[in-house]
Amino acid sequence: MTTEATRPSTSVSPTTRQVWTRARGVVLALVILLAAAIAIATVRSDAQHGRLDPRSADAYGSRAVAELLADRDVSTQVVTSLDDARNAAGPDTTLLVANPDLLTDRQQSRLHSAFTNSGGRTVLVAPGAPSIGTLAPGVTADPTPSYDSTLSPDCALPAAERAGTADTGGIRYTTTAPDADSCYSSDGLPTLLRVPAAKGDGDTVVVGAPDILYNDRLDEQGNASLALQLLGSRPHLVWYLPSLSDDTATDSGDRSFFDLIPSGWLWGTLQLFIAAALAALWRARRLGPLVPERLPVAIRASETVEGRARLYRKSNARDRASAALRSTTRTRLAPLVGVTPAQAHAPEALLPALSAHLRGDGQALHSLLFGPPPRDDAALIALADQLDALEREVRRS
Repeated sequence: MTTEATRPSTSVSPTTRQVWTRARGVVLALVILLAAAIAIATVRSDAQHGRLDPRSADAYGSRAVAELLADRDVSTQVVTSLDDARNAAGPDTTLLVANPDLLTDRQQSRLHSAFTNSGGRTVLVAPGAPSIGTLAPGVTADPTPSYDSTLSPDCALPAAERAGTADTGGIRYTTTAPDADSCYSSDGLPTLLRVPAAKGDGDTVVVGAPDILYNDRLDEQGNASLALQLLGSRPHLVWYLPSLSDDTATDSGDRSFFDLIPSGWLWGTLQLFIAAALAALWRARRLGPLVPERLPVAIRASETVEGRARLYRKSNARDRASAALRSTTRTRLAPLVGVTPAQAHAPEALLPALSAHLRGDGQALHSLLFGPPPRDDAALIALADQLDALEREVRRS
């Protein structure tokens, strides 16, 4: 028994090695981006852990302030819901809002209405344009931040005078309240404001930066003195850490979906789009003119014609088959009788030239070259024979 020799593979599909060679640049870039993202996330997670939380002993936590206040008989209560913060309103309570910009418009309005005439103190830590107008009416945030971290009080507020220089540099504010205390100015605009309430002994304190509350900054400048005086004027301190899990945060008011997405995700998505565009340009520069490639096998023209004919027959597409035969015949006959290729398929141009060349019946030629589709396969075969005979006759004459 004889065995056939193994034939070489005729596949033109790329091999695994070729695919890896083409894609290794993109894969390497994605690995680098992923590693950088993990590294940045790890660093930022350590830095942001327990931020402004009086229970956290991290560098950016505020446990040191809470311990010092406890030594002065000031109790600190941490709340994460709006209802708990509103229920704590009273003349003997100081409310500290750690991140006012996280509050929705409705939350801001409800919180302000609870504390505006309660007689207590409200301390807003670095509020920006989204919240300052509601929580502290008459106060606006300047879009240009202060570039000086440590500032002098330069005001008559007793707490600021006793504390001296402090790290309040951050967001700067302007106010229309005539009896407001403006302290720690940077380029003429204060970074700390105390606005008395319209009724009672309450007030609102706006601090442009959270540095005076951080554990690692508390022992610098007059930060500890200023923080203790601002937060220790009442026997009870309610430390409000706004949370997205709060049921009242589901009402976003006029804020759109994109307003609820953290800015980091938006910047990350933009970077991904830029990376995809650069990768597309990098791959596109490899595109060039078509390069002829040897086919793995040679197929005779007769086999191609036969295969297409079988497809036509299988779908009963006699109309397309006859149209293809007639169109090809007209294209070949036109230059033989002096008709341009552009007019080869126009009966008024081709038929008179053919009739003059053959001295034949123009009506018969019209039916043969421009007639209706054949009714059956036999008529299609007869049409092919007639067209072949017509072409031979024209060539002979």
